[in-house]
Amino acid sequence: MSDQNKIQEMTVVMGKFVSMIGKILPDDVMDKLTDLRSKEDSRLATAIYSTMFDNQRMAKELSRPSCQDTGVIQFFIKCGENFPYIGKLERMLEASVLYATEHAPLRHNSVETFDEYNTGKNIGKGTPSIFWEIIPDRDDVEIDAYMAGGGCTLPGKAAVLMPGAGYEGVTEFVLDIMTSYGLNACPPLLVGIGVATSVETAAQLSKKALMRQIGTRNPNERVAKMEQLLEDGINKIGLGPQGMSGNNSVMGVHIENTARHPSTIGVAVNTGCWSHRRGHIIFDKDLNYTITSHSDTGAELL
Repeated sequence: MSDQNKIQEMTVVMGKFVSMIGKILPDDVMDKLTDLRSKEDSRLATAIYSTMFDNQRMAKELSRPSCQDTGVIQFFIKCGENFPYIGKLERMLEASVLYATEHAPLRHNSVETFDEYNTGKNIGKGTPSIFWEIIPDRDDVEIDAYMAGGGCTLPGKAAVLMPGAGYEGVTEFVLDIMTSYGLNACPPLLVGIGVATSVETAAQLSKKALMRQIGTRNPNERVAKMEQLLEDGINKIGLGPQGMSGNNSVMGVHIENTARHPSTIGVAVNTGCWSHRRGHIIFDKDLNYTITSHSDTGAELL
């Protein structure tokens, strides 16, 4: 098979993959929602969870997106430096979004800023968003695909704190956002936090944190402890499913961090809604693929 045909085949696979993540939630999200439902004792919270599960069942059976807001598509790439199609990935991913827009179908969510018109393709200036990491001594590529919906994007915020604010300042920043805007983002939420030097480094880390599997912890034990403390604290707010009150507010809290300038603490928060639509796929150098996020990929979709 020619390289051009291989890229075309990869485009279709990615297009179907993007379509699929809008209809079938990843295993870790479904497992966590099931666990959270078992911990609710009010009839209202339990009924809302039941509606969520009915929604997911029907989305699969009818092959329709599980939420009408299919978001702006974002891709997080870890590409081996020896992956033979590294130079064609961005164009391929754009084409895959066009494929998904037509076949899923996806709602048209790319509005050209200032010009104020909808492209009708989910492609525009800077969309889909593509974030790169180049990995030495590898010849495969890992891709996280994510649907950044409007509701779960609204609580997003980043700031640079004075170093004297310390990690107590980080905690206050996060809790202020969760008590102000968390209600609007369709709880239970996955909360991604970035801690670095500046607003842009922290913001990218906070979104990267949302790609982690639910239940994992930061390898730094101090960070992992902060994740748990924040998770416990936000749960005590009692947002419950869809913000209608309940015993839990979040599916998890994930923190990603880098070293920082000694004079600043950059912090950012991004959230994922209960319908956290993301997926992880790996292509080897021959473009054979493995989906790691979903055990139920829906053979009829892929």
